Amino acid sequence: MGYEAVIGLEIHCQLNTKTKIFCGCSTKFGEATNKNICPICTGMPGALPVLNKKAVEYGMRAALALHCQIQAQNVFARKNYFYPDLPKGYQISQFDRPLALNGWLDIESQQGNLRVGITRIHLEEDAGKLIHQGADRIQGSDYSLVNLNRACTPLIEIVSEPDMRTPEQARLYVESIRSIVRYLGICDGNMEEGSLRCDANISIRPEGSQKLGTKVEVKNMNSFRSIERAIAIEIQRQIAAVDNGEVILQETRHFDEATGKTSSMRSKEESHDYRYFPEPDLLPVLISEEWIHEVEKDMPMLPADRKKKYVGEWGLSDYDAEVLLQDKETSEFFEKTVVLGADPKLVCNWLMGDIAAYLKNNNLALSSAKLTPESLKQLLELIGSGKISGKIGKSILDKMMDTGDAPTKIMELEGLTQIENIDEVKTIVQRIIEANPGPREQYRNGKTATIGFFVGQIMKETKGRAKPELVNKLLQEML
Repeated sequence: MGYEAVIGLEIHCQLNTKTKIFCGCSTKFGEATNKNICPICTGMPGALPVLNKKAVEYGMRAALALHCQIQAQNVFARKNYFYPDLPKGYQISQFDRPLALNGWLDIESQQGNLRVGITRIHLEEDAGKLIHQGADRIQGSDYSLVNLNRACTPLIEIVSEPDMRTPEQARLYVESIRSIVRYLGICDGNMEEGSLRCDANISIRPEGSQKLGTKVEVKNMNSFRSIERAIAIEIQRQIAAVDNGEVILQETRHFDEATGKTSSMRSKEESHDYRYFPEPDLLPVLISEEWIHEVEKDMPMLPADRKKKYVGEWGLSDYDAEVLLQDKETSEFFEKTVVLGADPKLVCNWLMGDIAAYLKNNNLALSSAKLTPESLKQLLELIGSGKISGKIGKSILDKMMDTGDAPTKIMELEGLTQIENIDEVKTIVQRIIEANPGPREQYRNGKTATIGFFVGQIMKETKGRAKPELVNKLLQEML
C-alpha cells in the first residue's frame, strides 16, 4: 500500500525588539547568565506585565506579508503548564483571539507550485533556556541549570495548515518564512541561536484517502537540513510501524541529529490540557484600520516582489535572482549599485563571484568589508571603459575591500592604469618577439597556438596593464 504524508509546521520567530514583550529587560543575545532579568520575567508574585507596542507591530508586519486577516481585537491568554524554564507556571500566549488568521504563502518545489495555508499568527513570550549537565537533554543529565535571559522575549508563532506532503516542501516553506521575516526586519532568523525554531506535525494516510492519521510532533530541528531529514525519517518510521501492525501514538518526539533517529519525549497534549483563560493583567489589544495602514506604509519590498523586479526589469535569470535574495544584505547592496546606474548583470556576477569569494576566504559579512555601491560602480566603469583590464580590476577589488579606498586612488598608488600609448605597447611586443626566436618560428611554421605564449610574456612584462585585444592585434601583425 502506498502512503501519503501530511505535514504542518509551527514556526517560532523571536522578534528583534530591543526589550522584552512584557518588561523593559534587554533581549540582547549572549549576555552573562541571568543578567537580563527582572521580577516580571522571573515570575515574582505581584509583578505586572506591560505590553511592548513594537512587538505587536512586528507581528502585524508578518501578518500583512503572509496575507493574513489582522483581528480588530486580540486577547492574551495564560497557557498553563509546568516546566523549569517557565518560572510563572504559565506562559502568556494567545488562544481563541490571536493576532491574525487565514493567510497563505506560495512556494515552488519539484512537485510544482504549492499554496500553503496559514492558520494563525499569534504573539507570545518565550521561555528560559535549560542547560543540562552530563547530557544534551533533560533525560540522562545529572542536573539542569536555568538561564532566564530568554524568558519573556517576544515571539510570533506562525501555524500552517497541514498542506505539505514532502520533506522538501516543508524545508522550502521554512526557508521562505525565514527570508520574509529577515526582509521585514523583525527577526534575524538565526536557527543556531534559536531565534527561529520549527516544530513539525506529521501523519501518514493511504494514498487517495482524505482522512487524517494520528499526528506526531517532532522537535529539535536546528537547520534546514535537519528539518528535511527529520521529517523524512519520521515519515519512514510511521510507515514501517503501520506496515508492522503498530498503532501510531499522538506524541512529541525528539530528533537526534547524530543518530538520525526520533525518540519519544512525552505524550502530545491537547489544547484543553493547558487550561487557557484570558490573561487578567493585560487588556485586549484593539487594532484599528488606521494602525494597520500605518504599519503597512513602512513595509519593505518582499523577496517574491524583488525577484520579479530582478528578472522582469533587470534581466537576471531566476537562479541568479534567487541566489542574491538568499541574503538581504547582498540583495540591498545589489539594488543600491544598480540604482546608481551600474549594469545589473555585471553587478550580480561580481557579487556572486569575486566579492563572494573574498568574503568567504576572509570569513566576513558584506557589511564588514569596506566596499560601497559607489566604489563598485566606479570599478565597473573603469573596466568597461578599457582603462583597466578585468584581471587588474579583480586585484583592485581586493584592495578596495581591505582599505575602503576608491579604485582610482588604488590605481594611482599601484601604477595600474592601462598603457594607452600604442607605440609603447608595440615596442614591448617587438622586444618579446625578438627575445623568443623559437616560439616565433613555430608560429610562422603554422603553430598559431604559440601566440598565447607571447601574450602571457607581454602581460607579465606590463604587469597586466596592456590591453589584451591590442596585444593580440599587434602580435598577429608583427609575427
